[in-house]
Amino acid sequence: MSLEDTLYPLLKLYEAAPQPVKSLAGRAFRAIPSSLRYGPAYTRFQNEAREVETWDAETIRRYQIAALRDSLMAAAKGPFYADRFAACGVDPSKFETLEQLTDYPLLTKQDLILHREQMVNPDFDAKQRLYITTGGSSGVPVGFYLHKGVSRPKEQAYLEAQWSRRGYRVGDRVAVIRGGVTSSKADGAISYYDATRNWLILSSYHLTLERLPEYVAALNRFRPQHLHAYPSAALMLARGLEQTGLKLGFKLTSLLCGSEKLTAESQQYLEHFFEAPVLHWYGHSERIVLAAQGRTSNHLHFWPTYGFVEFGDPDAEGNREIIGTSFHNHVMPLIRYRTGDYAKITDGEASEIVGRDYEYLVSATGRRISLTAINMHDRIFDGLLAVQFFQEHEGTMECRFQPGPQWQSSREQAMQAGLLKKLGDDFTLTLRQVPEVEKTSSGKHKWLVSELKQ
Repeated sequence: MSLEDTLYPLLKLYEAAPQPVKSLAGRAFRAIPSSLRYGPAYTRFQNEAREVETWDAETIRRYQIAALRDSLMAAAKGPFYADRFAACGVDPSKFETLEQLTDYPLLTKQDLILHREQMVNPDFDAKQRLYITTGGSSGVPVGFYLHKGVSRPKEQAYLEAQWSRRGYRVGDRVAVIRGGVTSSKADGAISYYDATRNWLILSSYHLTLERLPEYVAALNRFRPQHLHAYPSAALMLARGLEQTGLKLGFKLTSLLCGSEKLTAESQQYLEHFFEAPVLHWYGHSERIVLAAQGRTSNHLHFWPTYGFVEFGDPDAEGNREIIGTSFHNHVMPLIRYRTGDYAKITDGEASEIVGRDYEYLVSATGRRISLTAINMHDRIFDGLLAVQFFQEHEGTMECRFQPGPQWQSSREQAMQAGLLKKLGDDFTLTLRQVPEVEKTSSGKHKWLVSELKQ
């Protein structure tokens, strides 16, 4: 197990500590060699991510067959998959071709919510499992287990590999505007320094024209080489600088933009304004598939060694659902998982991820809160079948939630406190339990129902 996974339960304690304590502890942690911080799996996946770009199609096919067989056999040890595989008449030990995967049943988020514990591989005890939650782009809150010492080091290695396509090097200074909570007050602090990674964490909740000079001052003091941001936050920063005439006193090497869609027009604008290349990528907390723009192409290329990707049938607009099977997480493999994300696919590459739009809640003081930031990974939505936000007036918000069978009403207070911590003190929040949240005419979930005048 990696040192990072061992210390993960202490993360919230670290984040709550005074800045001098965080800086001291963080620098000590960063001084430890990466092979010890992230464990031996990190080096393995670093090498794999570097080498796979030189592999031929047959080498990739053999790798994927072996990795899929391992995932299927690990999954079959849990009662949920064992029963489903038997019902379909499939035997993971006889998996020999990629085409055989279509014989296996699809997995939905509802399956994961209702049967999570039955999907765990009993060969691994609780000490080897890392519990993670995410709201997901479909608005269905989901909890699942990652493989300690494997899942997170793998993610780190592959992210660094794709970031390097735009000039990133391990240890570079990075400014981050991605939903880190720096203060629950509307006029609170906008940043803190994370010494464990040499990153400046800037709030995406306080990024307004009025407070933009504070962001510019913090960035000019830190002088990052890269800006790691939600696309919506990067666009707000660029447009704010353009409107106010404020300047950054340094040149960025790159912008690293994920978690939301980024249109070609927006990417061109960011690259022109900051005079730096942008890398856009697609991934998710479940760590199933990962895609990023290439070295010479802005299409999203799926890493063939990270996980196995399939695409559903085209909808009326020609968009296809991304379906993934995880590699390497033998604690709780996800087999043919319907992500709820859709993409425009050309020759196996995604030219555009559909959805993940820039949706905002607006506070009483005019702050715009990205739903992507609200949907950060914690347990406040755990046990719910669906969540939806409704806003009719600035500064007021109703959270509509559909409870699952394991939901306890006693958790409502914790959910309200967790949401208000992110929203800030210039919001009034109401929780409302509903039998079912509102959907689009095609039956898809809507994260936000807004009646604000645009």
